[in-house]
Amino acid sequence: MLGEPVCADCYDYSGQIAWQFHAPELWRRFTIMLRRRLARELGMTNRAASEIVRLQFAKVAEFQRRGAVHFHAIVRLDGVDDIDPFPTPPLDATESVLVRAIRSAACDVVLPAPRLPGEVDERELRWGTQMDVQAIVQREGLDGSLSDRAVAAYIAKYATKATEDIGGAGRRVHLDRLKAVASEIAEGAESDSAYLLLGKWAHMLGFRGHFSTKSRRYSVTLGSLRGARRRWRLERLIERASVDENVRSEDVLVIGAWSFAGMGWLTDGDRALALEASRAARDWHDSRRERPIQREGNDHA
Repeated sequence: MLGEPVCADCYDYSGQIAWQFHAPELWRRFTIMLRRRLARELGMTNRAASEIVRLQFAKVAEFQRRGAVHFHAIVRLDGVDDIDPFPTPPLDATESVLVRAIRSAACDVVLPAPRLPGEVDERELRWGTQMDVQAIVQREGLDGSLSDRAVAAYIAKYATKATEDIGGAGRRVHLDRLKAVASEIAEGAESDSAYLLLGKWAHMLGFRGHFSTKSRRYSVTLGSLRGARRRWRLERLIERASVDENVRSEDVLVIGAWSFAGMGWLTDGDRALALEASRAARDWHDSRRERPIQREGNDHA
C-alpha cells in the first residue's frame, strides 16, 4: 500500500525520526557548505566571494505519504548592491556554477547526530540520493525546462499544503508507529539530551522546523507585506467613511480588539459525542484496511 513500508519490522523508524528531528540543522549546514562550494567554483576565497555575490533561497517542507519530510527550494545568486534589491550577479556566477555548487554541497554536508537511546554509535545524517537540481528559466518551459511561473505555482502549492499529508485514512498504523517511536525516544533520553524535546514534536513525526523559510533578501519581507495590508485596509475604511479629502490618513485611528473566548467543548455531552464519532471513524478506517486482507485469505482457502 502506498505510504506504508514494505516490511514494517525492517523499517528504520528511529532513523527517520532522528533525521526529521535534525533536518533543520542539516539544511542550515547545507547553506553554509553551499557558500563555500560556490566560492571554490568561482576560484576565490569565501570572503572574496561574499563581496561580489550573495546566495538567496526560499524553502518549503513537505511530508511525503509515508510521513517523511523532504524540501523544495529555490536558490538564487544576486550581486552585492545595498540599493538595488535584486542586483545582477557577476558574469562568472553562471547557472552551471550554481548547479555544480549545489550538487557538491548536498553530497558533502554531514551532520553527526547524538546517539539515540539504546544505541551505541552516533548516526551520520546526510541528504538522500533522490536530489533533483534544475535551472529555472524565464519562459514558458515548453522545451521541458522549468519556467519561473510554474515554479512559483509549485512552491505556493506546497507552502499552503503544510501538514495535511501526515494524516488521513489508510496510513494510521504507520504514522501512529512513528509518533510512538518519537515518544519512546523522548522518554528514554538522558537529562542533557536534545531528544527530550521529541515528545513535544511527536505529533509532527519529529520534525520541528518551519514549513516555509527564506533568506532575508530573497523577496519582500513579511513586515513590508503587513504594512502594505494595513495601509490598504486604512484607505478602504477612509473611502467607505467618505471623510473629507483633506484629512490625512495618519489622523485616522483604527483599533481592532480581540479577546479569548475559550477552548474545547462547551458541554461534556458535546465532548462525548465528538470522542465517539472519532472512535467510529477510526474503526471504519481500520475495517477498510483489513477487508482486502480477509478477502485475499478467503481466495486462497
